Amino acid sequence: MFKPLSLYIGLRYLRAKRRNHFISFISLTSMLGIALGVTVLITVISVMNGFDQVIRERMFSMAQHVTVSTLSTKMNNWQAVQKQLAQKQGVVATAPLVYGQGILVHAGLNHPAVITGILPQEQQKVSSIADKMVEGSLTALRPGQFGIVLGQQLADSLVLNVGDSVTLITPDATVTPAGILPRFKTFKVVGIFKVGSGFDFDNNLGFIDLQDGQRLFKLGQAISAIQLKLKDLYQAPDLARHLSQALPSDFVVSDWTQTYGALSEAISMEKRMIFLMLLLIVWVAAFNLVSTLVMVVTDKQADIAILRTLGATPGKVMAIFMVQGSASGIIGTLLGLIGGLLLASHVTEVVNLIETIFHVQLLSSSIYYVNYLPSKIQSGDVITVCSLALLFSLLATLYPAWRAARIQPAEALRYE
Repeated sequence: MFKPLSLYIGLRYLRAKRRNHFISFISLTSMLGIALGVTVLITVISVMNGFDQVIRERMFSMAQHVTVSTLSTKMNNWQAVQKQLAQKQGVVATAPLVYGQGILVHAGLNHPAVITGILPQEQQKVSSIADKMVEGSLTALRPGQFGIVLGQQLADSLVLNVGDSVTLITPDATVTPAGILPRFKTFKVVGIFKVGSGFDFDNNLGFIDLQDGQRLFKLGQAISAIQLKLKDLYQAPDLARHLSQALPSDFVVSDWTQTYGALSEAISMEKRMIFLMLLLIVWVAAFNLVSTLVMVVTDKQADIAILRTLGATPGKVMAIFMVQGSASGIIGTLLGLIGGLLLASHVTEVVNLIETIFHVQLLSSSIYYVNYLPSKIQSGDVITVCSLALLFSLLATLYPAWRAARIQPAEALRYE
């Protein structure tokens, strides 16, 4: 069967003769180094993708994509504005909000909180708060009943359960014959939600019915803001800019990038920096191919001289050693690809097993937002890693192959 000469001899040199086991060992080490580098890089990038996905899901499940409010923090005739915003391209849903701050008091304990008045049915369309309920229900918020839904950490800090009563003290003062007194109202806990640690959603948020919020904060029929959910949240800055130009000058438009944009950018930058640092592992492993091929060229000088004497051109000799080095890179990359995909797919189970065996907790939700190691394999990252590993391997073969092509037959055979 016909085989190109360079391909045949290059692949043949991968198998060392009995007297050349040391060179074979060095070649195997270089190959395994590339495999290890690719495995580590795929695994770490997949873990970073997993962290990114978990944090974004947790953040955007509660974060407001775009918020429209007014300079006076009191929006009248908001139904017409909401209808206008709902018709904008890219807007999936809208919901009115009433904002206010206060202090929750129960059993001698107190805690500051941000109180948000909502329409439960409409709020479920713009956030996933209803899916985060661990006790009670968001729909239990009804006008006039003064129910409240609290985050789990907030409820725990005040020793509250569903059915308990809690007093909300607002900064709005009431003038009485006895003097100026803060306003307070008793609410009944009708639900508890849990988003997760990291963004203080569970620690300082409380939801009440919209009409109760309007009465509590003396807004009448007005609201504080309108929340928008977008089909593509990354279009939020563009839509916010467009709305700022289209709405009257007393309207204020903000988007999620103003609150969480720095965190999102920090995560992306961290992923890029880790990728570049770990890429050095692959480069070092590929660079080992240079020393391996240089030793092979030195060992094969007589063979090269004979090939040149038989008519092999310098280009063909160069191709022989490029084939040998590239084959090592391809095999190492394939092994690393298989190992990386297997490890990245089961990294959560591996970490859980280590924690179980050694009775340690490697991840704490108070520090890393999650108490497990998430992983998400993205085909684009895998292709990039493997392509760079193959490119480094090819570049590593150029100098040794060029050196082999420059060997003169007479000089090589002089001492044979």
